[in-house]
Amino acid sequence: MKFKSIRGFLFAAAVFSMAASVWPQGENPGSAAGLSTAQIVEQMQRHEQLQTQKLRSYKTLRHYEVEYRGFSKQVEAKMDVEVVYNASSGKNLTIVSQSGSKFLLDKVLKRAVDSEKEAFQNKKSLALTPANYRFKQVGRETLAGRPAYILEVEPLVPTKFLYRGRIWVDAADFATVKMETEPAKSPSFWISRTRIHYTGVKTDGFWMPREVRSETSVRIGGVAVLIIDYGNYRIASSPVSEALANLRR
Repeated sequence: MKFKSIRGFLFAAAVFSMAASVWPQGENPGSAAGLSTAQIVEQMQRHEQLQTQKLRSYKTLRHYEVEYRGFSKQVEAKMDVEVVYNASSGKNLTIVSQSGSKFLLDKVLKRAVDSEKEAFQNKKSLALTPANYRFKQVGRETLAGRPAYILEVEPLVPTKFLYRGRIWVDAADFATVKMETEPAKSPSFWISRTRIHYTGVKTDGFWMPREVRSETSVRIGGVAVLIIDYGNYRIASSPVSEALANLRR
């Protein structure tokens, strides 16, 4: 295999790994003070269950962009993906446009889409739960005017599909609103480090992904940056949930 192909393969493996690592947890009011780590994690799980029950469908147009800089060269690729979710039929991702390096499109961006499909089918084994992670409360911070707990997370069994680092949990809704992590296990010796930054946004009462930015450093030289902009959501909630909410008013 040529050196150029080896370098490209290692980069593709790194981005595939970091893309698979960051698909986040899916409203539930709570108290912002005096909760233990175990109580916060319990509320996080309850939030995820309630959001799954309430969310009927959504549609959005995502923008994927990857850039590799190294060896006096710079290559990039872009892709737009229509995402349609339905509670009864699941999630469907359709590529609607693409441009740039064919290698990056095929080996990085399309693999990122495939990794999300795989993660969606294995949500239980990848979820932020005590079955997969250890949690430690390390502080609090205000994000966009909302208080949040800061937790350190460490996987019970390190794999390239799980991650370690810090997460920010909204103190009222218990959604994961920010993450600064790295894969728990490197996909290759040639990958020196991958840093992942995730932010969420509250849209129509639901917490959804807003952006993922991943930066990978390769030991033989070069840096790869992957950015996923999750676009503007069109959301529909469950009629049953809406009826229950109206009864509570």
